Amino acid sequence: MKFIKSLYLHKQFYIYMAIASSCFLLSYWVKMLYPIAWIITLFIGVLFLVDILLLYRFKNAVQARRLLSEKLSNSDENPIPITITNNYPFKVSVDIIEELPVQFQKRDFLYQAHLKPNEKHDFTYKVRPVERGEYLFGNLNVFVSSQLKIVKRKHLFQNHQMTKVYPSFIQMQQLDFLAISNYLSEFGLKKIRRIGNTQEFEQIKDYVQGDDFRTVNWKATAKRGELMVNQYQDEKSQPIYSIIDTGRVMKMPFNGLKLLDYAINSTLAFSNVALKKHDKVGMISFSKTIETFLPAIEKLSYLNKILENLYNINTQFYDSDFGLLYAQLKRKVTHRSLILLYTNFEHISALKRQLPYLKAISKKHMLVVVLFENTELEKLIAQDTEDLQSIYHKTIAEKFSFEKRLMVKELQKNGIQTILTPPEKLTINTINKYLEIKARGLL
Repeated sequence: MKFIKSLYLHKQFYIYMAIASSCFLLSYWVKMLYPIAWIITLFIGVLFLVDILLLYRFKNAVQARRLLSEKLSNSDENPIPITITNNYPFKVSVDIIEELPVQFQKRDFLYQAHLKPNEKHDFTYKVRPVERGEYLFGNLNVFVSSQLKIVKRKHLFQNHQMTKVYPSFIQMQQLDFLAISNYLSEFGLKKIRRIGNTQEFEQIKDYVQGDDFRTVNWKATAKRGELMVNQYQDEKSQPIYSIIDTGRVMKMPFNGLKLLDYAINSTLAFSNVALKKHDKVGMISFSKTIETFLPAIEKLSYLNKILENLYNINTQFYDSDFGLLYAQLKRKVTHRSLILLYTNFEHISALKRQLPYLKAISKKHMLVVVLFENTELEKLIAQDTEDLQSIYHKTIAEKFSFEKRLMVKELQKNGIQTILTPPEKLTINTINKYLEIKARGLL
């Protein structure tokens, strides 16, 4: 039974059989084709038996392995390496069919290769998950055929491997490097001119390319005979909270990813940068209730706890209670803090209902409200109108876009900092705002 389950016929076999069948049919009119049909049939039978003997003679003739990591990064291209080894003493062709998790909705994975005797072959494919959670990889199916190409032998490897998709730690690692380098502009990060007295003198050091000439210490330079500069560091240990609205407004998808997941990815990357700058980082998620509360702590290992909590956050179909959020901040966040609130309002009336609570929060804390641009509306506005219906759609889109800009002005009028950003640029713009606030000493 096991032998039968692993035996498959190659498409070339069906071609041979079709030729033999045609000869048998035509032999009704052309008698000389009858013996030719029998010869072809016997020839196919011999090849069939020889091919089976070649493929099934050796045990563990093919080995394959999927190198699946313990966690994948949400919204990023994650590499999945596969190694396959041919232990046959002859050249074989392999068809590899991967059973991907149901979340990818992909059932046409096929990789083909030709392997020499005792050859080891490596290849990598990539997957881009757009949901957090557990992903179950099924069988790694390997179909092997010899040069005769009559039958295929099926091998099964590593069935049912489980991995988890976490918030985008790949993006976090990329921005961790860029946020502390002189190449911030490569990722769209702005260099902010530092003003005020939010920096403390740390040490005198040798000048290196990229240092600000205005920090040159001329006395030390004269003594050493080479350029020396003063090194400053930002004022440390300022409490910063990322607050994520998990209400129904954050369920809206853009490019396959929910607004909530954009906010989660941004929170992780931003928290990492803030911790590297020695600030205290905390996190809150809320909708109808306060779902998560992590107090602000200055500890790099704290990022793991933030990551685990972000992994479990999900949206609900509730309207968020901003009054409850205000009460929670008043009771548990006693020091003046930087509050980054990830939320979304589609109408100015929705903002005005929550504005009293936002104003109350901003009186005690530095509040930054993060709003999302509807990029689909911007595309619609940019399109040329051809008929009455398209004019109507464009007018409605312009109305919604205008309301979004109106919300920003309304918040700024009440002394509340804002970020209006396309979802895909959320992390960059959030870190920019943080660096700007730090540089200007607003906190």
